[in-house]
Amino acid sequence: MKRHIGIVFSVVFFALFCYSCQKTTSSDGKLSIHFALSVDGGEVVFDTLQYVNAAQNQYEVNEVKFFISDLKLYKHGGGVVSIQDNRSTHYYDAALSSTHIWNITDAIDIGAYDSIAFVFGLPPEKNVTGFFVNPPENNMAWPVYLGGGYHYLQINGYWLRGDSVRTPFNLHTGIGQLYENEQIIQYIPNHFTLVLSNKSFEIKEGTTTSLTLTMDINQWFTSPHNYNLDEWGGSIMQNQEAQEILKENGQTVFH
Repeated sequence: MKRHIGIVFSVVFFALFCYSCQKTTSSDGKLSIHFALSVDGGEVVFDTLQYVNAAQNQYEVNEVKFFISDLKLYKHGGGVVSIQDNRSTHYYDAALSSTHIWNITDAIDIGAYDSIAFVFGLPPEKNVTGFFVNPPENNMAWPVYLGGGYHYLQINGYWLRGDSVRTPFNLHTGIGQLYENEQIIQYIPNHFTLVLSNKSFEIKEGTTTSLTLTMDINQWFTSPHNYNLDEWGGSIMQNQEAQEILKENGQTVFH
């Protein structure tokens, strides 16, 4: 009996020792990404016709929704960490506070990081109808006849047209189309990769590091192209030329 108790005690002691070793030799931490919106550096005020873009369109913002995916963290001095949490996708909706923070569950190597990269929107392997089965993500569905998958971006609001008429606009990006004789002959993915080289942070052992990504809405309307709502109108889901402009302007929207 004593020998049996001694064996049990030894096993328990060894297990506790191993657990203690794992705790004391842990070399990872967590990352929490906070998303924010601005217009020219100021906090966004919704439902108010108070903003002016580079093309001198006066506009207001009512809704902002988007996807980012394939997040990568670049270590200072070399090395990259690819985030796998939630299939490396995050959905943001200005009206849903639960989407404003991405608490990444991956264990991340401790150390200094000097930049991040991510896809704005969804790459083709994820931008497939049915990839998201629950709301709110599946509410971003892009019409199947226009290529399927999901919207990358929805900025909805109103602008004051040149004739002073307050008119709705839907700045929506997703799969584009090329047409011939009013028939779709090709689908064009409009996702793009952003590299933010000014995002230095440190992952510390056993703690959660916070990082903020701010989208400046006015940047969608400028640099390198001044996007004129009077020219492009309120709906662009079937306008690949407008989608291309937004894809290029999108390179500067986050900081």
